[in-house]
Amino acid sequence: MVYQIPPHRSYRLHHIRPRFKNDVENVLLYMANQIVSIPKQDKKVFANTLNKSIQLFPNNASKDIKTINNWRTEISSLFGLICYDEETAYPSPLAMLLSENQDLIEFFRYFLFRFQYPGGHLKPQENLKLIQYKIQFHPTSYLIKTLLAGNAQMQSGKFGISKAEATYCIFNDLAVTRDQRDEKQTVELILYNRKQCVKYDCAGDVIRYAGDILDYMKLADLVRLKPDGLYYLNTQYTEIIKKFTTTTTFFQGYSKLYNVDDLDSTQISELENDWFLFVNDHLNHNLFKTDIETLLTSNENEENHQDNTLVIDFLNKLKGDKETPNKLKTKEIGDIGEALVLQHEKQRMLKCDREDLVHLIQRIPTHLAAGYDIKSFEGTDANFRHIEVKTTISHNRLSRQNFHLTPNEWRSAASYLERYFIYRLMISTDEISLFVIQNPVGLYKANKLEITPLQGVDVRYKEVSGYTEELLA
Repeated sequence: MVYQIPPHRSYRLHHIRPRFKNDVENVLLYMANQIVSIPKQDKKVFANTLNKSIQLFPNNASKDIKTINNWRTEISSLFGLICYDEETAYPSPLAMLLSENQDLIEFFRYFLFRFQYPGGHLKPQENLKLIQYKIQFHPTSYLIKTLLAGNAQMQSGKFGISKAEATYCIFNDLAVTRDQRDEKQTVELILYNRKQCVKYDCAGDVIRYAGDILDYMKLADLVRLKPDGLYYLNTQYTEIIKKFTTTTTFFQGYSKLYNVDDLDSTQISELENDWFLFVNDHLNHNLFKTDIETLLTSNENEENHQDNTLVIDFLNKLKGDKETPNKLKTKEIGDIGEALVLQHEKQRMLKCDREDLVHLIQRIPTHLAAGYDIKSFEGTDANFRHIEVKTTISHNRLSRQNFHLTPNEWRSAASYLERYFIYRLMISTDEISLFVIQNPVGLYKANKLEITPLQGVDVRYKEVSGYTEELLA
């Protein structure tokens, strides 16, 4: 038997599906870095400048202007990386947050917290239909509540949901999106369908849109996809789950339109700029920040399951306790990437039999604008290493090998040459990897890495640009 939503309750939700969805983490990092390098300016000038950067992304050079424009509008509409006023465009707070923190998990949590139907990611005429149907739906909040309700009903194990179940029992059913059906009833429907061996029509793109949100929730580390094809709630994030389930806020610009007579799409179009301000409003810089230990130690039953024992041991040592003589001082625990590299350098000195240098390794305060984060030593001699740490946090391993250096950092690299190092730290659910690049200016002159001048330089490196080094605990 194939499940059918009763016709009077059926309305299919959709949203923009970016053509780079399968590479969304890499693309978002690149786009955020490019967008924040563009000053506030006329909308058309801003768009043309960004288009040039988009064409520099791998495999985009030969694409026509229509495709490039689609990239730009998909980014701005779906993810809110650009804000607008009457005549100008400028980088949004979300773009600046992602570019500065390089924390994709944090970014996807903010994105999902504001994502709703109706929303400015849709065309005005589609939002008009949603308002006429009285739809007001926050998908991530409802999915989390459903998974919580399912967990409460399970006699053993945990409750998961498939893309098809999310589509037919939640997204495309007005009983949920319009009438706010209780999540317990939704769980009962899903479990009943399973017991009756009910099938779902998954042909074409019908389940893609609910599937997109589940995939974005996975990238936000809110759910985990297991081999059975079901998405399960990551219950370790108690405060984050509470935030999603108790403080859902709908865009008031749309809320005011539900009782307007003779509403048309023009009135909705006039709210576009306000929508992007809403998406970027009240970014709590602590709430959604990635908990590295939870990210790396709760990796059971992942598709790319990997033994993280060494990483767990490292994090335990990083935290330290009264019996750990090498523990980091409280003042050193700030940016996780710098903290990891700082401890790595201390251990490297010990391996080089230079215990006399360990206490001299120091983190450089940001306000000094030195152009690097940590001052360390070679180990074989007492020559300095000026280390700039570039850390990226993501759910998946990133394939793109790039990072951005500010004008000050590039000047420091040009000044210190062989004594200037980039420590590229990549943190994902699978691993922590460290790639070391020495003298990026010299490597550029030797054609061993590429740069693009963009308010500093965008650096693209490859295997010959440096070497992978074991992160020392």
